[in-house]
Amino acid sequence: MTVPEEEEGSTLSGSARRRGRQVALQVLYAMDLGRGKNRPEVDGDPALGAPRDVFNRVAFHFEIPNATRAFALTLVEGVRERLAEIDERVQSHSRNWRMDRMAVVDRNILRLATWELMCADTPVPVVLDEAIDLARRFADETSTGFVNGILDAVARQIRAPA
Repeated sequence: MTVPEEEEGSTLSGSARRRGRQVALQVLYAMDLGRGKNRPEVDGDPALGAPRDVFNRVAFHFEIPNATRAFALTLVEGVRERLAEIDERVQSHSRNWRMDRMAVVDRNILRLATWELMCADTPVPVVLDEAIDLARRFADETSTGFVNGILDAVARQIRAPA
């Protein structure tokens, strides 16, 4: 994945990427809640709008540099494009928890991190640490262990040494 550059021309700092992940999580959360439990996944659903429209409505409430915004949008669009594959990977490692039964925040943290493991060059320890940090910040106290356990298994499957 090509990481968007900051306005000054350097790659995004760790804190800028962290902020991008936080915004992306909130956008995915809004999209997930907007679907509702009994509504099928349909991109461009008039009730929700296209992913970019939802992103713009949510991101409007944050003061973020353009490069951080671009990184967050890359995450959101990446997750939405590969949602079925991501959910299948997560589901295969979450015994006793169907995706639709997971807490919305946990589910979307797992989606973000799984996409990053699949499609970005972010080191595994960074992906896991960032996901756990998101769980610690936005979810309940049991979420960190849940997220860590599933992502550790997903990471071993995706980035297993050859």
